[in-house]
Amino acid sequence: MAAPGPVTRQVSGGAARVPAPSDPERGQSLAAAVAELPVLDARGRRVPFGALFRERRAVVVFVRHFLCYICKEYVEDLARIPKSFLQEADVTLIVIGQSSYHHIESFCKLTGYSHEIYVDPEREIYKRLGMKRGEEIASSGNNIHFIHRDRNRLDHKPINSVLQLVGVQHVNFTNRPSVIHV
Repeated sequence: MAAPGPVTRQVSGGAARVPAPSDPERGQSLAAAVAELPVLDARGRRVPFGALFRERRAVVVFVRHFLCYICKEYVEDLARIPKSFLQEADVTLIVIGQSSYHHIESFCKLTGYSHEIYVDPEREIYKRLGMKRGEEIASSGNNIHFIHRDRNRLDHKPINSVLQLVGVQHVNFTNRPSVIHV
């Protein structure tokens, strides 16, 4: 039996803060394959997926669905990333779900998530990228620089690992106060 292929890989380069690429054409072809597919915002407006990262650097997190408890917890942690950290690194954080746009507002209230969020209700992007579970992507321009595909529902990439790839400072996700030595 052959060993499974890599779950996390870098697929292109170009941005200074993203590690060296392994296959730049692969990142461009992945981005092109899904760029014109629509996602919907909280009001049901269609936006081409590629428009979300064409003019800016972005971390795009695809979640399995809004009712997945693990995905909900992951998005709750994403909600704790200060907007100032993202702005300082010139990075946008985007979540894409597989639901009706009618569920976006209640999901954001439930999780405290206030960054950008869209849905792919027909799962067209998920299908085109061959996703069966969640995924984290770092992209800019027309390139996808990094992809992590979850092997199972508990296999989300640690958030700080993804943030580090795009130059966002480390986020303390513990509820413990910092200890200051004097």
